Amino acid sequence: MYLYLMKIRDVVTHLESLAPPPYQEGYDNAGLLTGSANTECSGVLVSLDVTPGVVSEAVTKKCNLVVAHHPIIFKGLKRLNGKNYVEKTVIAAIKNDVAIYAIHTNLDNVPNGVNGKIADRLGLVNRKVLLPKPSTLKKLYTFVPPADLEKVRSAVFIAGAGSIGDYSEAAFSSPGEGCFKAEQGANPYVGEIGTRHYEKEVRFETVFPSHLQEHVVSALRKAHPYQEVAFDVVDMANANELVGSGLIGKLPGPIEEREFLVQVRDAFHVPVIRHSAILHKPVRLVALCGGAGIFLLARAMELGADAFLTADIKYHEFFDAEDRILLADIGHFESEQFTIDLLVEKLLEKFTTFAVLKTEISTNPVNYFV
Repeated sequence: MYLYLMKIRDVVTHLESLAPPPYQEGYDNAGLLTGSANTECSGVLVSLDVTPGVVSEAVTKKCNLVVAHHPIIFKGLKRLNGKNYVEKTVIAAIKNDVAIYAIHTNLDNVPNGVNGKIADRLGLVNRKVLLPKPSTLKKLYTFVPPADLEKVRSAVFIAGAGSIGDYSEAAFSSPGEGCFKAEQGANPYVGEIGTRHYEKEVRFETVFPSHLQEHVVSALRKAHPYQEVAFDVVDMANANELVGSGLIGKLPGPIEEREFLVQVRDAFHVPVIRHSAILHKPVRLVALCGGAGIFLLARAMELGADAFLTADIKYHEFFDAEDRILLADIGHFESEQFTIDLLVEKLLEKFTTFAVLKTEISTNPVNYFV
């Protein structure tokens, strides 16, 4: 009996199906930061950050993979002398054969990721991405004999094409006529060698997420009857409404601002909330972004949000609320703390008999004296 041993790459592949690496921001460094994807995985420890203590915990619990939200290696490392916590962590991981995988802004930028978990805590409904991410959609054009259109169409849909916004299996087709002359050595689907052939064809086009291009084109080639498949792939101007920064949604019903702050305090177990002026207006439409999201304030106000929940708001940035919106800063760690639960849930859905553990160490570097 053949027993398949779980590899680190199996965990990585699953995580990247949930939050594709191309969805991360340009400044980010998500991915496998230490270790080999081909190593057998003995267990996974999930944390928000990686510290020397988390690596030690992973070793104690016999987990040789740490899955964290924040990348421990963010800027380039020129030396590994153990002079700071980053270098100490990386050294400890390498010495103990612990792989570190970071799933950061790519997990921020999917609706059921970090911000989806925050929205769950608040009970938000009718959610939408606050700022859709550009350059994440492409369009495929090809030409197919009418009898093979459905086969090709179904194949590329299965490969992930055809979804845009709230719609799936979206495509367009129009009839026409193509011509070609098969040269010596060709094996034409129709027509004769050396003779120009005219064939009724359908122009077929559909949209797909950029990161699926290899899969979609491969599916096209396998399903298409022609020896040489003519196709184009072009960038789309449309932003992907299902990918991007922050979320906006509605509370089940309007509540008073102080009541909203109490709800936030209790949902996120925070000792203090920094907030802008109370405007004595009901809160119904809420924008949010885990971590440092103040860059989305103008967008939140543009969409008419009554409140914006995020973290790391600087002193002068509170003035930007301009008595139009309630800003609530609950702290970086506090806003993203339930990402640990999210990752554990997603891993256990796939790996039901495998050790997936939550860290018992709080990596929050900020303390409050109350």
